[in-house]
Amino acid sequence: RFIKDELETMQAFLVAAEGMKEKEMLLKVWANQIRDLSYNIEDCLAEFMVHVASQSLSRKLMKLKDRHRIAMQIRDLKSRVEEVSSRNTRYNLIEKNQITRAIDERDSCMEDIRNQSANNIDEAELVGFSNPKQELIRLVDVNANNGPARVVCMVGMGGLGKTTIARKVYESMNNFSCYAWITVSQSFVRMEFLKVMIKELCGDEALKKELGGKVVREENLASYLRKELLEKRYFVVLDDLWNIDDWKWIKTIAFPSNNSKGSRIMVTTRDVGLAKECTLESYGSFIYRHQPLETNDAIKLLLRKVRKSEEDMEKYENMRNIVTKIVKKSGRLPLAILTIGGMLATREVIEWQSIYNQIPSELESNRSLEAVRRMVTMSYNHLPSHLKSCFLYLSIFGEDFEIKRRRLVERWIAEGFVIARVGVSVEDVGNSYFNDLINRNLIQPSRVNIDGTVKNCRVHDIIRDVMISISRDESFACSTWDNITGIVQENLRHSWQSVPK
Repeated sequence: RFIKDELETMQAFLVAAEGMKEKEMLLKVWANQIRDLSYNIEDCLAEFMVHVASQSLSRKLMKLKDRHRIAMQIRDLKSRVEEVSSRNTRYNLIEKNQITRAIDERDSCMEDIRNQSANNIDEAELVGFSNPKQELIRLVDVNANNGPARVVCMVGMGGLGKTTIARKVYESMNNFSCYAWITVSQSFVRMEFLKVMIKELCGDEALKKELGGKVVREENLASYLRKELLEKRYFVVLDDLWNIDDWKWIKTIAFPSNNSKGSRIMVTTRDVGLAKECTLESYGSFIYRHQPLETNDAIKLLLRKVRKSEEDMEKYENMRNIVTKIVKKSGRLPLAILTIGGMLATREVIEWQSIYNQIPSELESNRSLEAVRRMVTMSYNHLPSHLKSCFLYLSIFGEDFEIKRRRLVERWIAEGFVIARVGVSVEDVGNSYFNDLINRNLIQPSRVNIDGTVKNCRVHDIIRDVMISISRDESFACSTWDNITGIVQENLRHSWQSVPK
């Protein structure tokens, strides 16, 4: 019982410690030791359950020896648990509230990097963005001066330039009575959200009046905001929304339910399921699914960033080939193209192949690629714990590998990643995990049945590179696709031979 309880505590700590491990090297080492120990405990408990489940007479006779061996393992594990615990005390690795503070710092850091990313994408001068902008303006339908408030959603993976396009649409609006741009993000704080809404929609003086000389309550600010917006035609952008619960609160608390002035709310998100929830009460389909750039636009964007032209691609030997490979590696994501292009711009064309070859390792250490890595790690950190293992498992498949949904779900079940639910088959639960990763734009459909069911999927190269890095950091997995040296990292949770096509 001690070992099982200890395992649950370790797993809870590891979830919380994710916010700190990039800030404190000592804590990162300690978290890795706890993770390795938790893996060992899981294996020991699994072996124990196998022996307990066996009912044959021959197995029962052998159980004495097995039980003695397992008992020795448990005694050793208890000793290691006590040593790891005392190590924290010895080095003062973690104090009360330290994790919470570090998570807040991480969110702030992510916000800064996200804002820098949006500015970086803006350099693109909207290469390939004209059509998405016009489509969003059509969905907003700015000339409708009456009717209920409409929610328009733009959904797509991180790094596509959703914020940039939404900003251009926002700046083009001129026939609403008030406007607000709110960055929601993962670090959503309700009181701060209401304050920013009042400031942007009603002005500084209105906010000061509501805050001045009294105890400020969430419900009072919300009531004031709803009253002020009831007879106004407002245009509000909620940029980077992550949680359905946050949206339900915003919809219910911050906006009046019976505004009929043709108001508009535009939401950007990475989650298709969240986009559907946001537009549930709007009559019609108001979701725009933003896609990566077309290949030609992606090449134009890269050439613009490195200050080269189509003529240069004919002049320099092999330049067209390496440019095409870089665009493919980037997943045609503007953020990744501009970030990698920034590295290439200061180098001679003859060096580009070498830089391309180093991109996977550079993602871990090169600060100029930090925004791209954060783009993926933000999505990974936001995954519920049961999806994180399923996501990292995809790192065992080779580049460009087309992954069959059915086989993948069967593997997840065999590995114990799928948590059974009452009244639902484990296969259906596994399929729901798969669909969740699709909806979060972490894996891309590559083959779809006539009924809309995704049969096969792929992982973007740039996401896969970061996924492999996370998987290695978490001591989760190693595949011979990427283990060039043939040396397997010690204490890996999973190790596979290359998955055949």
